[in-house]
Amino acid sequence: MDRKNRLMNMLKIVAVPMHREGRKFVAIFAAVSVVLGLVWEPLFWLGLGATVWCYYFFRDPVRVIPQQEGLVLSPADGVVSLIEDVIPHADLALGDAPLTRVSIFMNVFNCHVNRAPVAGEVTNIVYRHGKFLNASLDKASEDNERNSLTIQTPEGARIGVVQIAGLVARRIVCFVKEGDPIAVGHRFGLIRFGSRLDVYLPQGVAPQVAVGQTAVAGETILADLRGDRPARVGLAE
Repeated sequence: MDRKNRLMNMLKIVAVPMHREGRKFVAIFAAVSVVLGLVWEPLFWLGLGATVWCYYFFRDPVRVIPQQEGLVLSPADGVVSLIEDVIPHADLALGDAPLTRVSIFMNVFNCHVNRAPVAGEVTNIVYRHGKFLNASLDKASEDNERNSLTIQTPEGARIGVVQIAGLVARRIVCFVKEGDPIAVGHRFGLIRFGSRLDVYLPQGVAPQVAVGQTAVAGETILADLRGDRPARVGLAE
């Protein structure tokens, strides 16, 4: 029985489900691999490797979402690249006072499904066309193509979330619209193929992560709106 359980756990790690947004891309990669294989067999294996990577890029693993009220969770997998106080974009409608911004950089090997950092109502969505600079740069927040969302919690706190396209990324996908209710940790978007997420915290709320820390979407606690305390309850989603 223990051997069977270990095998099942290994399969869960390897056979991660893929988000529906990736199906057409995997199909394209696979078709190109077959065509390349007809030209020269070694090219098929290179194409197959690229197809496996494409599947891996669009993976959508189950996450255990902390259920304690007041937590602000990471909306993305990646590395915390910047933490600084800045004036938020006007698109977020969060005022003109400086707020703490936590930036999470996603490389092409991270899971790119984005999850809501808090539960509440999506009150604002604004899409802006722009450049495709390296998303790890500070100026990417201002110059790059981006999609800005504001989520208001039932208690009235407002959290800004900005999806930012990167050097390779050419497409930002958002699954929600203004007025939609959203649960913490639920999927709200995706970016192809390497990018960044900025989270703007309310005034007076201190981040509980550090620059260089690895974040996991829907699991890592960025901040606590109700004070410093550990999360103890999780729900797989």
